[in-house]
Amino acid sequence: MRKVEEIEAQIRSLPYEEFAELRNWLLDQDWHAWDAKIEADAKSGKLDKLVSEAQAEYQAGKSRQF
Repeated sequence: MRKVEEIEAQIRSLPYEEFAELRNWLLDQDWHAWDAKIEADAKSGKLDKLVSEAQAEYQAGKSRQF
């Protein structure tokens, strides 16, 4: 059995309260990883084209407020 499958089986056997605690922890870890990826992409210039396009659309009046 693969390690992931073992972990999945253990998760399925958790009481609801412990599952909820694990779920919240995983979501928090995912958000931290997402934030780190966005920050790294911004620093490396990978988002520059998207920022330029958004600024151009805004200046051209093609944006709207939500």
